[in-house]
Amino acid sequence: MVAISFDTPLLSGDALLDLIPQRAPIVMVDRFFGMDDNGSYTGLKVEDSNLFCQDGQLDECGITEHIAQSAAVRVGYLYRCAGEKIPVGFIGSVNKMNFYALPQVGDELHTTIRVEQEIFDITLISATVQVNGTTVAEGQLKIFLKKDA
Repeated sequence: MVAISFDTPLLSGDALLDLIPQRAPIVMVDRFFGMDDNGSYTGLKVEDSNLFCQDGQLDECGITEHIAQSAAVRVGYLYRCAGEKIPVGFIGSVNKMNFYALPQVGDELHTTIRVEQEIFDITLISATVQVNGTTVAEGQLKIFLKKDA
């Protein structure tokens, strides 16, 4: 198995936006690096214009939204590859979130999403967010997918 690199994105720009329902100014993922057996991988360059930036730092809400959108990119990619309509996801709960540092404007977030458990339309994911190889946040989200009948 080839390791995923955070050097070259698989998707960015409009191709990435096709996978998620969010639009500017709330988009919190700007790169998708792909998936492997261990998880899916996304990125975000922290910009001063980001709604969640205060005093030059991305706040905890912004990191949490980045994690949620990273999970959404994963689902969107899987459904797009299967030729199916991409469902909308909703955060059911946020658990065990730990914030060790707040990313600075100019930092690049590299995020790994791992599926811990899937039951029907509910998925428990764990996330690790890193800047320059240092973990700045980690936690779990429970996500509900609303699929069209």
